[in-house]
Amino acid sequence: MASTFEVLAEATRRSILDLLRERERSVGELVESLTISQPGVSKHLRVLREAGLVSVRTDAQRRVYGLRAEPLSEIDAWLEPYRRFWSDRLDALERHLDDAP
Repeated sequence: MASTFEVLAEATRRSILDLLRERERSVGELVESLTISQPGVSKHLRVLREAGLVSVRTDAQRRVYGLRAEPLSEIDAWLEPYRRFWSDRLDALERHLDDAP
């Protein structure tokens, strides 16, 4: 199984997650919002589902997809040291600006 980083390296998958962040959507709604075919969207949804980034439920004859943010914690944990790095730099800049005449 691909890592969350590998799955999110694909721009279309990030676009799908951006749309699902707003609300659940059917495959048809995703196709309307993106510039790729229904089979293409379904392929990306399968990869996202296998990575645990989306959930799927059946609503009559439609499949409705929703965002599962839990796997994104891997990326959040990886970014944490970089946030501290930038926070320290910005704090130093703020002190410098406060000391300026």
